[in-house]
Amino acid sequence: MKLSVFANLGLLGLAASARGRDPEGHEYRRQPGSSRSPCPGLNAMANHGFLPRSGENIDLATLRAAVGDAYHYEPAAADGPFNEAMSFNLTTTGNSSTFNLADLAKHDAIEFDGSLSRNDFFLGDNLHFDPAIWGTVAKRLNLYKTGPAEKDKYVTVEAAAKARAARVKDAMRANRDFNASASQIQGSPGTTALYLTTLWDPKADAAPKAWIKAFFEEERIPYREGYSPQSEPQKTLFDIGALFQRVQAVKIDAC
Repeated sequence: MKLSVFANLGLLGLAASARGRDPEGHEYRRQPGSSRSPCPGLNAMANHGFLPRSGENIDLATLRAAVGDAYHYEPAAADGPFNEAMSFNLTTTGNSSTFNLADLAKHDAIEFDGSLSRNDFFLGDNLHFDPAIWGTVAKRLNLYKTGPAEKDKYVTVEAAAKARAARVKDAMRANRDFNASASQIQGSPGTTALYLTTLWDPKADAAPKAWIKAFFEEERIPYREGYSPQSEPQKTLFDIGALFQRVQAVKIDAC
């Protein structure tokens, strides 16, 4: 899962700031049979209607607006992933300037082995959320312990980096065809940096566990848990890069 997400509207920002409520017109709703990707961040935007709820025929302008409205990213954050989808010729829409979310599941293009929440292509379903795979990551994140100390409510960069590395090692042991390409080597910590940036609480210098849980397990933007991205400065590619460097800097014990 390399991709993953990445026109700020003022009125939408005000609506999204109400704790416990989804933004008006962007209520969470999953539609069976809709096109979805291996990336929870994209799927969450479709489940809230920032992207077409069908998950189909997404163009660059739509993706740019969605990452701004849903997560308060600068529009340019969408360009790299979109251009990769186009350069790999993944689209099945019949239009070379649009894609369906499910198109991104093509193995070893944008999607790669060692996903935090999907199985490897060689081992089965690399598209849909896998509770067993995610369960190993959630356990390492200590995701369901949220007290009594305030720090127990958050996932730090160190915890996220170590959980990511352990998941990759699990995948390498289980999958004899594991693809440790240069893309995967960079993409794996990159996806961790991306979800941390998306769900980051700068006051805590960490990501709230409740937000991570909703994001991965329900593919829901955690507005109900207090997520209010428009209350913070707009996220940039620099922010993602800075967290990427922090993830990369975490010392991982060999095993």
